[in-house]
Amino acid sequence: MKYQSQSVAKLYFIAAIGLFVGQILFGLIMGLQYVVGDFLFPEIPFNVARMVHTNLLIVWLLFGFMGASYYLVPEEAERDLVAPWLAKLMFWIFLVAGALTIVGYLLLSYSDLAKLTMNDMLPTMGREFLEQPTITKLGIVVVALAFIFNIGLTILTGRKTVINLVLLTGLLGLAVLFLFSFYNPTNVVLDKYFWWWVVHLWVEGVWELILGSILAFVLIRITGVDREIIEKWLYIIIAMTLITGIVGTGHHYFWIGTPGYWQWLGSVFSAMEPIPFFMMTVFAFNMVNQRRREHPNKAATLWALGTAVMAFLGAGVWGFLHTLAPVNYYTHGTQITAAHGHMAFYGAYVMVVLTIISYAMPILRGREANNERAQVFEMWSFWLMTVSMVFITLFLTGAGILQVYLQRYSDSPLGFMVTQDKIALFYWLREIAGLVFLVGLVLYVFSFFVKGEEVSTEALEAST
Repeated sequence: MKYQSQSVAKLYFIAAIGLFVGQILFGLIMGLQYVVGDFLFPEIPFNVARMVHTNLLIVWLLFGFMGASYYLVPEEAERDLVAPWLAKLMFWIFLVAGALTIVGYLLLSYSDLAKLTMNDMLPTMGREFLEQPTITKLGIVVVALAFIFNIGLTILTGRKTVINLVLLTGLLGLAVLFLFSFYNPTNVVLDKYFWWWVVHLWVEGVWELILGSILAFVLIRITGVDREIIEKWLYIIIAMTLITGIVGTGHHYFWIGTPGYWQWLGSVFSAMEPIPFFMMTVFAFNMVNQRRREHPNKAATLWALGTAVMAFLGAGVWGFLHTLAPVNYYTHGTQITAAHGHMAFYGAYVMVVLTIISYAMPILRGREANNERAQVFEMWSFWLMTVSMVFITLFLTGAGILQVYLQRYSDSPLGFMVTQDKIALFYWLREIAGLVFLVGLVLYVFSFFVKGEEVSTEALEAST
């Protein structure tokens, strides 16, 4: 650790992993409710389990992004954070607000939660992924502003690098686009139109800038490849990301009442969205092949390469499968969408956060890398989580294909619930794969507590 203020990142990383475990537990509860409908009813109804599962995903990834920023920005800017105390204060505010929101989901009916938090004064609740009470959303804005101030001023008063500036652009975009969560028009078409400005433009726009900068930072550190080479790749990747991602928002506008030209724009530009992910895969493998050093943290290298491959498969290939309007006419809102969502989020964002945690946490704990025995456990966790996510995606894809045929395409379409009953086998298989994923996550956490011969600074210097 080069700068004392980088230690702030440790708090965020620990909270991120804790919330990640919670997210997976609620995912397993929800997965079981697909096939055992009254499981934990009425204590945790399906709609509440789903709300907690998706909200925890967003919150823990935000903790991960913030921790990554607090770790890499001082190193890139070659100076300590402007206000480490502010970063710690915002951590506790964000954690407490997030925890209280989840408790509210679990203990109160959604309508009671809306009344308690005075949602009628500024109605923002009731929309998928943006279910948070208005006061929670206001808290997120305060935390985001303090975070941007801290990170932005550190960058502006320190060394400006491409990685820092791309990261800051992504973070600013994240903060600005979240403001559309406060816009809740009564017109349903307008509501869905601008709702995607948060949801799509986050995950297929500005979050990809954050992903690219974190991945580039880790690759520079573990490969020793010249910064100029990595930065050129980063420029090209983010240019393609923004060009395809922004106009590609149109693939959500096919069937919500918007003009027909969105079917062309959405189809053409979203069909190009796999290109930057493919470039990212080539970029990561090229950098590792050209490496000038054998970094002792082999697990972090594995996570970095895995991020590029799985992001391409999940966001790229599985996104392309159902992004063209004539195909999406039959597939939208089916389990094919869920298959794409699971692998895309895991590949692009879960894995990059685990990559930076894998690289940074040993350093934050006073060593260059975890010992070899710990890294074996961590690499086992990588394969268990990644392979199980592949199977989750395949099972959901199989369920989705059958769902499309039985419910929407056949000469005598079946009802929704009849169809769900016929594809229940895929849901059972998905649940088993989810349990394997949980085992992998537990191993990931366990790997940080495994004792063994630590990698010394001298060993790192010798390797370089």
